[in-house]
Amino acid sequence: MERLKADVVIVGAGIIGTAIARELARYELEVFLVEKEADVACGSTKANTAIVHAGYDAHPGTWKARLNVRGNAVFPQICRELEVPFKQTGTLVVALKEDEVPHLYELLERGHVNGVPDLEIIGREELLCREPNVNPKAVAALWAPTGGIVNAWELAIAQAENAVENGVKLLLQQPVTRIELEDGRVRTVFTPDFAIETRFVVNAAGRYSDEVARLVGQENFRIVPRKGEYYVFDKRFGHMANCPLFPVPTAISKGILVTPTVEGNLLIGPNAQDLEDKEDLRTTPAGLKEVLTQALELMPDLPVKDAITNFAGLRAVAKPSNDFVLGPAPGVPNFINAAGIQSPGLTAAPAVAEEVRDHLQEAGLELHGKKKFNPYRKRITPFRELSREEQAKLIEQDPRYGQIVCRCETVTEAEVVQALHRPVPCTTMDGVKRRTRAGMGRCQGGFCTPRVAAILARELGLSLDEVTKKGGASKLLLGRTKDILLSEEEAEAHA
Repeated sequence: MERLKADVVIVGAGIIGTAIARELARYELEVFLVEKEADVACGSTKANTAIVHAGYDAHPGTWKARLNVRGNAVFPQICRELEVPFKQTGTLVVALKEDEVPHLYELLERGHVNGVPDLEIIGREELLCREPNVNPKAVAALWAPTGGIVNAWELAIAQAENAVENGVKLLLQQPVTRIELEDGRVRTVFTPDFAIETRFVVNAAGRYSDEVARLVGQENFRIVPRKGEYYVFDKRFGHMANCPLFPVPTAISKGILVTPTVEGNLLIGPNAQDLEDKEDLRTTPAGLKEVLTQALELMPDLPVKDAITNFAGLRAVAKPSNDFVLGPAPGVPNFINAAGIQSPGLTAAPAVAEEVRDHLQEAGLELHGKKKFNPYRKRITPFRELSREEQAKLIEQDPRYGQIVCRCETVTEAEVVQALHRPVPCTTMDGVKRRTRAGMGRCQGGFCTPRVAAILARELGLSLDEVTKKGGASKLLLGRTKDILLSEEEAEAHA
């Protein structure tokens, strides 16, 4: 077991852990970001609605309320620095019946208390002008112009890349197995391959943050996974909603919404079901029926037959508070929680990172600014977004841009190769998918899967039967069915 030394160990590399890592990368610190999966953004970050919330929903005085509005305010700048697509579309909460209108005014007042700017109630005529495909029976809506949409996993990957480029050490496939205390303080964090002696630990372990907290004796909260199921519709229908459309919320959920995505799809969901199993990502007939039935109330002309996929995500709900769990663990002052970060956790992530930084400083961590911190990160430029002239120039420079690997999303071989050689290791099919969208189109990987697998194997020096979907035992191929494999030239001749 290799022994390492750190100032701060961050456990968990989702949207929260990577935001914290990037924030701490601004200072002269030795920071380790430790993740149990084969890639970053593999938990709740990879499967959610990706809404940047305005901040009117959370109850005043909660962490959710305070950090949502703070996070929302800096989102445009962060996305510009990291070259992450962000659209400040605004959001609408739609009242379909007159008896729902009073609740819109409750949300309006709550938003004013929380400090959300420019909220207003609009009538049916203006609503239908903004959103022609909304249910014509709608009577009013709450308009929040500071809301928007983003790609959650792309933001987490970008934050991780920027953190690594600024000196943070990323350890993948390293679940935390034990934390050693000495005189009531964390001393050493253990993973299968490393013993990291550290001055501070930040617990950003998402659905498993309660289990990480128990490693230092904290038992005062538990995480309940809340499942949400979704439909994704073909890009031909992304225009049907101009911004996220919410129903009037319930006690446990913002409701099943209809929203465009930054990539141009139409998305509906999620429902809300509290579970015990932290890995239950199955979609169910009953759950999908619930999602579709309620979404049709908001938008009756949904293209039901043009759904291209379904998926489910799990939110980390902290009980009993139902709020974020932020701050030092009782009796362990150098163990800082950033746990129970459910919605609006994506929006709040930048503010959570600042809050954690302040807690670390209050607990004794010296913060000296790094003179050469670089806040900027260059994304992989999507070939599909370029003009014909720009595409031709790239192909001239690198012929791999002329090889289309994914037809649905127009992803080239050059983009896949770039994805495999970025600052954050990308070693899986899902990792390539999240960085390039290869496999996310209408055919859901039917065309591109063997091509991406071949490139991944070639670039990483693997055999095809070592390529995995998401790491671990998730191999695409179990073995050969023939003793002799054809060369590429022989395969083309045979075809």
